[in-house]
Amino acid sequence: MTPELTALTLAALLQVLQFVAYSIAAQRQVGPRYALGPRDEPRVLTGVAARLQRAMTNHFEGLALFTIAVTVITVSEQSTPVTAACGWAYLGARILYVPAYAFGLTPWRSYIWIVGLLATVVMLVAALL
Repeated sequence: MTPELTALTLAALLQVLQFVAYSIAAQRQVGPRYALGPRDEPRVLTGVAARLQRAMTNHFEGLALFTIAVTVITVSEQSTPVTAACGWAYLGARILYVPAYAFGLTPWRSYIWIVGLLATVVMLVAALL
């Protein structure tokens, strides 16, 4: 498996962990009866639960682009030390992004997000060269 595919696989597992963290925080806020019910009446999450939900949603969005980058690099057999480093940079940024968002670390959360996006963009550009 290429380093990029390994980073993608670990990023997917990170998404699972984010879902678990968000679910636990949300259930603590709304209670198990609501969480296990049909949720016919929407409830607005606040605080850490809401931030974990937004971080998870943000990762779904970033993961889509990162998956495209990894797929193009892998299928075209263009894995290089640069694209491998970008894969690890993306994963590292996403790992750091979760607590940065959960704890409201401004402006660091945005800087961390930019690192992940730039790593993805570099991979996409590298595939075209």
